[in-house]
Amino acid sequence: MSSWNVQIESTPNPATLKFKFAQNILNESHEFNSAQEAERSPLAAKLFGFPWTSGVFLGQDFVTVTKQDWVDWDVLAEPLSGLIKEHMESGGALLVEWEKAEDESEDDSDLVKQLKRVLKTEIKPVVAMDGGDVAFVGFENGILSLKMMGSCAGCPSKSVTLKDGIETRFRQLFPEVLEVVAV
Repeated sequence: MSSWNVQIESTPNPATLKFKFAQNILNESHEFNSAQEAERSPLAAKLFGFPWTSGVFLGQDFVTVTKQDWVDWDVLAEPLSGLIKEHMESGGALLVEWEKAEDESEDDSDLVKQLKRVLKTEIKPVVAMDGGDVAFVGFENGILSLKMMGSCAGCPSKSVTLKDGIETRFRQLFPEVLEVVAV
């Protein structure tokens, strides 16, 4: 286990602090402006686990964290530095490769690719626990069309699952999704 020294530095933006390392951590930088985007980075996802986080940027030898206005750095800086150091010392990944959804196509827009990934990684496993499945049909004009299959197809609570579960989750993650419908 290597020792990771983390220096805290202010930036010209008072809402952002820089956590600098003595060594490089990445070859190229990555920006995360939401918890949804941060799913690709275990460290950024940890940082977005705090309600005051509004942005995370991973640079070649630093991490910047941007906070909400309602919290002060004097409360956050040291614990945050400790969390980042602990993540690095434990060998935690900075980035993970997206697992491609089976039906993902190079022709899909970035949004459709993200919708399919969430469907695969979050929705399908939950629906499968009840003996069902759900498939991506299309996304157009804010309407996400899905096909409910297996035990879900004729289930009396299909509309509750669709609206209260699936639609709620997609609308949390993607403001572009206005409605989820079964076809």
